[in-house]
Amino acid sequence: MITFLSAVFLIVHGLLHPGVWTAPRRPGESPPFDPGHSWALTAVHIAPEPVRAIALSIAWYIAVVYTVAGAGLLAGSTWWPTAALVGAAGGLVLKTLWFDPWLTVGVLLDVGVIVAVACTWPASVY
Repeated sequence: MITFLSAVFLIVHGLLHPGVWTAPRRPGESPPFDPGHSWALTAVHIAPEPVRAIALSIAWYIAVVYTVAGAGLLAGSTWWPTAALVGAAGGLVLKTLWFDPWLTVGVLLDVGVIVAVACTWPASVY
């Protein structure tokens, strides 16, 4: 049961990344954050549309890697922790380059994945 729940967490957390970066904007309401604005990429004068496209590309990459990690965990593979670490590291890069306080929970979840893999927790999935 723990293996199943851990795999579902990895898959769902991964699939939330593109959802957050493509959330529709309602007329008259400001979005929680602007994926077209990155403190790092704006500093080198990249226009908002390419910045948004880069964010979305990274978000989909993270979704795929986390989904592969979850599927690998369900399949009983030995490589799923590496995939989970790559997904978490990518998520931290994405959330660092596009930092907004609204993304703090995602940062904590990615750090939690890294800590869990480093501590081989929960032990029943290893």
